[in-house]
Amino acid sequence: MVIDMKRLITPPLLAAVMGLAILILGAPGVLAAPAPVPQTQAANNKGVVELETGSSAGGSVRIAEDLANLVDDGATRRVLPVVGKGALQNVIDLRLLHGIDIAIIQADVLDYAKREKLYPGLENSISYITKLYNEEFHLLARADIKSVADLANQTVNVDLRTGGTAVTASRLFGLLKIPVTMTNDNEEVALEKLRQGKIAALAFVAGKPAPLFRNMTDHGGLHFLAIPLKPEITAVYVPTRLTATDYPGLVPADHAVDTVAVGTVLAAANLAPRSERYRNVANFVDTFFTQFQTLLEPGHHPKWSEVNLAADLPGWRRFPAADEWLKHNAATPVAMSPQDLKAV
Repeated sequence: MVIDMKRLITPPLLAAVMGLAILILGAPGVLAAPAPVPQTQAANNKGVVELETGSSAGGSVRIAEDLANLVDDGATRRVLPVVGKGALQNVIDLRLLHGIDIAIIQADVLDYAKREKLYPGLENSISYITKLYNEEFHLLARADIKSVADLANQTVNVDLRTGGTAVTASRLFGLLKIPVTMTNDNEEVALEKLRQGKIAALAFVAGKPAPLFRNMTDHGGLHFLAIPLKPEITAVYVPTRLTATDYPGLVPADHAVDTVAVGTVLAAANLAPRSERYRNVANFVDTFFTQFQTLLEPGHHPKWSEVNLAADLPGWRRFPAADEWLKHNAATPVAMSPQDLKAV
């Protein structure tokens, strides 16, 4: 028997099927098509703020992701993270590289650049939005190196020359009066050299838990060295500890490792007040500060709990839009667990 489909699909049935399809396709959360993304150059550049971070071996990339997720609204605001090559290079890029609006920089690197007069007028060409969190000094050594004193005349990798670790390590070893030979491989390369016994230790400044060390289990005797908390050290850096909670594969449960930390800063380029880039950063600041409390909720980097938006950075000027927000919102909580992040 041959079925005549034309007879079965009557006009009323066709209309009913068409109506059902429209209903389903238009139903929220079912098969509705996503909103179209603007394809014009102007639309895709609207409200963009470029944020330069440290390397992926540290924690600042995750911090930048948290900020991007907080600020982006899909239409008028967007944070574009850019992986940099260290805090000192970030200072240079913030001053000279086209498009970099803000950057995460170690506080001691800013003061080092200012103190050594690396860039004349630096304090007038860079401002700060807020102090951020502490980054810990990690010193990972071979099994035969029992204390930091054993590193005398040994080879220690201190990350790239343009990185903040090189600045901090140089100052720390100077204060400890321990002469070392410094090399400048990136941290992943240095870690392999350390495993092979080609260097005695590697130093790395990063917010704990640093991805580079977080999941190390087969470490072959590699271990963190304690930093002696002498008065000359604690006068400059913040005393802290690395624990088994931070690095379960490297730190015994009953033996925390003394070390020091340095504050970080969210710095801004010298932007003309009436420019589009200035307005974009001002909008970023307003959203970041207004919604800051959501960054303290589970699912975000634990370092946000150390941030006090209102903390001052002596010797540096605050980005005007950030200063105005704090003045107008003095009664608004700006942190749950403020800490004194020392500017070195």
